[in-house]
Amino acid sequence: MAHFVVRAVPPFLLSGDTEQVQRDAGRLLDEPELLRARAMERPAAGRFLAGRLAQRRFAAELLSLPAGRFTAHYSCPRCGTGTGLSHGRPGYSLLGEPLPLALSLSRAAGWTLLAAVVAPLPGLRLGVDVEDPSRTGFEGFSALALTHAEQLAVAGLAGDALLAERARLWARKEAWLKMTGDGLHVAPGAVDVRERGGLRDLAPAETGLPATLAAAVAIS
Repeated sequence: MAHFVVRAVPPFLLSGDTEQVQRDAGRLLDEPELLRARAMERPAAGRFLAGRLAQRRFAAELLSLPAGRFTAHYSCPRCGTGTGLSHGRPGYSLLGEPLPLALSLSRAAGWTLLAAVVAPLPGLRLGVDVEDPSRTGFEGFSALALTHAEQLAVAGLAGDALLAERARLWARKEAWLKMTGDGLHVAPGAVDVRERGGLRDLAPAETGLPATLAAAVAIS
């Protein structure tokens, strides 16, 4: 039976020793993932590799498989699907067959949020997102990210309450657009996420994230 699992990985578990991350990445990750990391600046590459390692180990634990036994198998609505991709909707395959796992990953404020549906029904889609309210305080955020109705809904808020609600709505938008596969090819200001079936907030008690961060999941 399909079931949803979510896990937060604190920053101190991801930073670790840079050389150890590199060694583990070379041992466990696939060449397209390593190539993508090589194109990044060093700090970003380290975060990317640590996140991919955390995702792979998460999948291995859920499926009771060795982390190095399967192959990353990403899917992008514009680039296709296969082991040669390192972006898009994450997944894994074993001996050419997709593993029974829907996955999503998000990062904010040094934290990584991992989500999975184990043994999903055919066609199930998953998106998860975590956001830091402090990153929503720039001028023009509402015009860029919120629908007119959402702007009216937050109009009476100020200070930390406003930033928290902006982050909550932004996390819901990102989770929804990851789930659909549209990503930011669809303007977030055109997507009202106050009430959508299959979309919900994730509480800190469920995720293990700090209460200061906002998180959401979309499943269809």
